[in-house]
Amino acid sequence: MRAFAFPGQGAQTIGMGRDLAEAHPAAAAVFEEVDDALGENLSGLIREGDIETLTLTRNAQPALMATSMAAVRALEAEGVGVAGHASFVAGHSLGEYSALAAAGAVGVGDAARLLRRRGEAMQAAVPVGLGAMAALLGMDFETASAVAAEAAEGEVCQAANDNDPAQVVVSGHRTAVGRAVEIAKGRGAKRAVMLPVSAPFHCDLMSPAADVMAEELSRVEIAEPSVPLVANVTAAPVTDPAEIRRLLVEQVTAAVRWRESVAWMAGEGGVTEIWEVGAGKALSGMVRRIAKEVATRQVGTAAEVAAAKDAV
Repeated sequence: MRAFAFPGQGAQTIGMGRDLAEAHPAAAAVFEEVDDALGENLSGLIREGDIETLTLTRNAQPALMATSMAAVRALEAEGVGVAGHASFVAGHSLGEYSALAAAGAVGVGDAARLLRRRGEAMQAAVPVGLGAMAALLGMDFETASAVAAEAAEGEVCQAANDNDPAQVVVSGHRTAVGRAVEIAKGRGAKRAVMLPVSAPFHCDLMSPAADVMAEELSRVEIAEPSVPLVANVTAAPVTDPAEIRRLLVEQVTAAVRWRESVAWMAGEGGVTEIWEVGAGKALSGMVRRIAKEVATRQVGTAAEVAAAKDAV
């Protein structure tokens, strides 16, 4: 059994998806649809802009979804669709929107508009410089959570991304996250480093952004996905549109339970291979550290699409 997984922020690069668009008209059409939905030339920024502008949260989120969906449409053009060739979809943070678009639960244009608002709302939720995130490497989720709780001292500091057995990201007030880094170093973390992000994602400081997304999502039609989504918030499959809507709101402040999601797919889900669809290869590395028995494949270029077609 196969699952399609979709990357989150940090995977963006200038030029991502370019050869997909050149090789597949259906992929090119995705970038045009996103441009039309946003009323701007985001595809030009992706193709030949500067990385600092692309990395802005309001740009990176819809850009990564567009690139993932370009790969999905290229696969479909080769006869490899989600409905017929995947048993589950999953996405890391913003990647859930890509996963839902791939499974037909939301339209590409709606996903682009939602992610633009999500990016803007997350950036606006906390004044620049007040929040931070840090990666604690060589430390499991339970230990990292305890470190975050100790570091809080009345401020917000929470485990935000449970990425794999030895990579947890904490998020919250900058001073508290800084304390967490120092505590983690003393508790045996192999490395503890502040991350170059513009806001403290997936913690309680994002509550204003969750309110914005509740309003935005209430206006968008969500259909039942063609295959279940393994949700970040629950690390379990979901197909009910109302539940998906609720989880997308909760996801803004909740931890990304990626390690548990992959473990569920590899265990109860019966998944034996996971395709990382879109930019980068970070998820594949996480999968290998979580479930060594699960094969991985990147599908983010025209050559990788062709290889994926030959593999099914």
